[in-house]
Amino acid sequence: MKNFIFISPNFPTNYWMFCRELKNNGMNVLGIGDQPYDELSQDLKNSLNEYYKVSSLGNYDEVYRAVAFFIFKHGRIDWLESNNEYWLERDARLRTDFHITSGFQTSDIPRIKFKSKMKEFYIKAGIPVARHHIVDDIEGCRAFIKEVGYPVVTKPDNGVGASHTYKLKNDEDLQNFFATKWDDTIYIMEEFIDAEVNSYDAIIDSNGEPMFETGNVTPNSIMDIVNNNDNSIYYIVKDLPDDTRTAGRATVKSFGVKSRFVHFEFFRLLKDHEGLGKKGQVIALEVNMRPCGGFTPDMINFAHSTNVYKIWADMIAFDRSTMPVGEHAFCAFAGLRDGKNFVMSHDDIMKKYGSHMKMVDRIPDVLSGAMGNQMYVATFQTKEEMDTFYTEVLQCKE
Repeated sequence: MKNFIFISPNFPTNYWMFCRELKNNGMNVLGIGDQPYDELSQDLKNSLNEYYKVSSLGNYDEVYRAVAFFIFKHGRIDWLESNNEYWLERDARLRTDFHITSGFQTSDIPRIKFKSKMKEFYIKAGIPVARHHIVDDIEGCRAFIKEVGYPVVTKPDNGVGASHTYKLKNDEDLQNFFATKWDDTIYIMEEFIDAEVNSYDAIIDSNGEPMFETGNVTPNSIMDIVNNNDNSIYYIVKDLPDDTRTAGRATVKSFGVKSRFVHFEFFRLLKDHEGLGKKGQVIALEVNMRPCGGFTPDMINFAHSTNVYKIWADMIAFDRSTMPVGEHAFCAFAGLRDGKNFVMSHDDIMKKYGSHMKMVDRIPDVLSGAMGNQMYVATFQTKEEMDTFYTEVLQCKE
């Protein structure tokens, strides 16, 4: 029996399903988390063979001892994974320290976590990248801005989500950024790209070949959602565009991805951009070596009548899957922000769109910054139906 350590199996709350499918495939599933065992959901308890509680997952020594205990009790660890952006570096360090060779090691982290390092691998894949500058002093930034023009976007070079990401439109914004930026953080500055985000989401086998592929579209910027307290919308595509598939597969090869669930982000240009491409072209944004966040795995299941938790667990256990993929649809996420005066009430939405709904729930506070407060996940056969849904549920009173 192979031993699999799952870091933080209790968060996000849907990740117990990865554990369930691993256990169903005969894996010995060992969880390490900071939530007391008695507070774990019954579904998660049933999906784990054993659980080790630490006071903080941020305390490396504690987590190290937990892994050492599992090795002492169960023998060699075959896999260690969290599927969580926040713990990617921690996962890699643990694999390196315990000689677990089935995933990224510490030496792999720069190219998969630092946005500036990703660019050379995108270029190697033949995919255009935005011009960038590692933030030094204000004069160095002004020289870069003189080259590319305002606006520019600044964000931590090694960051999670849209935290501390800003769009600077003028010199006053630049001065405010320097007055408020974190002193101990390296920032990257990039030329602004007028585009929507298109993703390539895939489960990759041990040979670097895709076992399952899909993608999503985010019409509005996560940066704007967080900074402007906007509603959040994105959707799983009914059929993955050929150019996104081609770019995604080239990125897999360039980064040397094997045995992972990945979420690669690309810009699809909304207008011609000198030096990058024509309107509609796909260019690089960033790679995420884990599933797309929040409830996206569930949305992928709804859009493609399948079970990506099982496909991923099949990849881990057997390096192949016979899980069928069924009828395709668009799967829309609408994250409505509290405090807005919407035209449609919750009851109105459910009365009109209840037959389309797959998930309706409050969003955990820790995720609400990027995802809104009240979520509706619904499927539609046509983009026109989905666009009407978005227009109606997001409309506010004058």
